[in-house]
Formats: sequence, C-alpha cells, structure tokens
Amino acid sequence: MYSSRLKDTLPQTRDAIAEAAHRAGRDPSEVTLVGVTKGHPLEALRAALDAGLSDLGENRVSEMEDKARELKGQPVRWHMIGHLQSRKAPRVVGWTHLIHSVDRPSVAGRLGRAAAEAGTAARVLIQVNTSGEAEKGGVSWDGAAEEVLRLAETDGLDVEGLMTMAPYVAEEAVLRTTFRRLRELSESVRRGGSLVGPVLSMGMTNDLEVAVEEGSTMVRVGTALFGERPGARD
Repeated sequence: MYSSRLKDTLPQTRDAIAEAAHRAGRDPSEVTLVGVTKGHPLEALRAALDAGLSDLGENRVSEMEDKARELKGQPVRWHMIGHLQSRKAPRVVGWTHLIHSVDRPSVAGRLGRAAAEAGTAARVLIQVNTSGEAEKGGVSWDGAAEEVLRLAETDGLDVEGLMTMAPYVAEEAVLRTTFRRLRELSESVRRGGSLVGPVLSMGMTNDLEVAVEEGSTMVRVGTALFGERPGARD
C-alpha cells in the first residue's frame, strides 16, 4: 500500500517544494524533506527508504527507538520532531540525526550533558512559538532572541537552527507572518555570532509551500506522503 502510494505522493510533494522555491527565487536543493512517519507501521518506513526518502521524523521517543531497532543498518536519518521530556532527552543522543524541539533550559541541559558524556555533540534546533498560541510549545516570542542565544550557549549542543509550527488555519497572511518571524529571528541572532546555524524547520502538509516561499530549509510532511495515520481521528 505505502509503496504504491509513494510512487505518486513523493514526486508530487517534491514538485510542490520545487515550485515554491522557484517562486521565491530559491534553489529547491536548499530544502530538505522529512517524512513524518509517526503512527505509521514499519511498512511505511521501508517504502520511504526504498523510494529514496531517508530523513524520517517521529514524535515519540519510544516509538522512534522501536523503529530504529527494527531498521538497524538501514540508511535512516532520524529526526525527533515532537515534544521532548527532560527525563527522556538522553535517550535520543548519539544516534538521532537532528532534534527539532529544544524549547527550555532543562531539555537543553540534559541533552548537553548526555552528549558530553558520550563524547559527542547533540545536533538540535531551538523551537520558537512564533504564532503565540498557548497550546504550542517553544520559546516564547517575547524575548525570543535572548532566550535562543542563552540556550545556544549550552555545552554539548550544536544548534543548527530554529523550528516553528504555524497555526492550522487557511489564512495565508497568518501563515506567512508565523514563518517570516522565524526567518527574521534567525537572521537577527546569526548577525551576533555563530552559535546558531541557518536551518529553518518550518512547514507541514497544509502549509509547506508558503513555508518554502518564506525561507524554510526543512519541511516535515506526513499526511501528504503517507495518508492519515491508522486510527487517527483527524
């Protein structure tokens, strides 16, 4: 099922990214596609790998660990894209390609200490709540630049950039504001030094084209590629 679906959906998604990049005068190769496989069975992940999609994102540490064990030896670049609890943070160090959701000192500290103990650096993004929605995680927009730089100073972290999530709305102006804020924040904090990298993880199935037009370098796409998760209510 997943293999036949991806024969259509993967090229369609890549075409959408390319067209949005061209509209913005950008090179499509600047944008990494992360396939969000949370809630999908191993069949979906194997189909993605067979189709040439090796950046895969999961929301839960335990689910990602289980899938990683089953796919040991496969060329997967694992992305931890969901909310990360401080006590679980050390479990993703050393084998996760990128952690998208560092949003507070307790998580940054646990990741940094675990990475130092392992003799490595944890590659992370700092999540920023650019929409101001109370239910969303991330560094508060008020004082975001100062907090991002404080988190980026955490020993043991390699902060490759920033991440945000837009509201689930159809108003393009709202989406653009959410994404533009992250791009402008990135430009601001990077003018002050090299603690924060240029990655901008923003854009999902419903808003990826707007995100790319506004500067996204990494989009996280699940439904458009794999369909609704089994058992999902929406």
